[in-house]
Amino acid sequence: MRKGILSLTALSAAAALTLAACGDDSGDSKDASGSVKGKVGVILPDTTSSVRYESFDRPYLEQAFKTAGVRYDIQNAEGSTQRFQTIADQMITSGVTVLVVDGLDSNSAAAVQRKAQAQGVKTIDYDRLTLGGVSDYYVSFDNVKVGEELGKGLRKCLGGRTANIAYLNGAPTDNNATLFAKGAHNVLDPVTSYKKVAEQAVPDWKPDKAATIFEQMWTERKGRIDGVVAANDGVGNAAVSIIKKNGEAGKVAVTGQDATTQGLQNIMDGSQCMTVYKPVKQEADAAARLAVALLKGQKAETNGTTNDPQGKRDVPSVLLLPVGIYKDNVKKVVDDGFVKAADLCKGAYAAKCGDAGVR
Repeated sequence: MRKGILSLTALSAAAALTLAACGDDSGDSKDASGSVKGKVGVILPDTTSSVRYESFDRPYLEQAFKTAGVRYDIQNAEGSTQRFQTIADQMITSGVTVLVVDGLDSNSAAAVQRKAQAQGVKTIDYDRLTLGGVSDYYVSFDNVKVGEELGKGLRKCLGGRTANIAYLNGAPTDNNATLFAKGAHNVLDPVTSYKKVAEQAVPDWKPDKAATIFEQMWTERKGRIDGVVAANDGVGNAAVSIIKKNGEAGKVAVTGQDATTQGLQNIMDGSQCMTVYKPVKQEADAAARLAVALLKGQKAETNGTTNDPQGKRDVPSVLLLPVGIYKDNVKKVVDDGFVKAADLCKGAYAAKCGDAGVR
């Protein structure tokens, strides 16, 4: 795991500032007559590391751009850096004047940003900072704090007892994953009753790889793992599957992130300890405001800066705060409209939803 650390300086507390088909035509509002001149292109990274991008980011971004009267084109790179670059080229050629990118890795995203800059196109880093890039703005959740929520969650579920902890970190190419791990270690390393017994990054955030990695950890430790810092719900569910396979369901505290339907169901049935909820609508709305300001040639409102040590610069940023979700506040995610009760409360989970106050 790469150990480069970004310094996030918040100038004030960050506030609220569908599986759709992925393709060249999805999210394109070429027929819409926007009231703001110019066009925004958005490139999302994939559909496998998390369900959030197509289920939440895309529709929230579409809604925000429509409300602002902005023409837009949203596409997904489907985990391919080549497709990411091809989409960017097509968008720049089609007349996009602001490009919002959630890069698969910093090298490919930085190349896209430099090409855009050469064509007079402004860029915004969305969710992940592009190290060595040239983005005008960055919008994300404070990712060290996201990691700290993971650590606080595991500490809350384990209590002060002696415990062996395994870390399943995100993709080593994802700078956010580095920050998540840093935040979790900030909280857990000082607890003297906890012992780290394994730590490994999950390539590309893929749950099948996470399951293989965790099964190896479990075997090597002969099942003596009491807590798992899983960097998101997909990775967490992979660990849960191995724990269940070994007949230890509900006996190991497992974290997660993204407040997915699966993750919330795992929390309600006791197989997952908690998840970190990042209200994506706040992030999408903030990105839209930044994009509109750039389209208008105005300076956007930010609430912090993020240091890019590779680029040796501080990037003006909008930094938002995450929320820890446990069995007693699952209802918040539903009340926010992030997850539908009808999806969460299917079958055996109907009664569990009732116990959690979800209607």
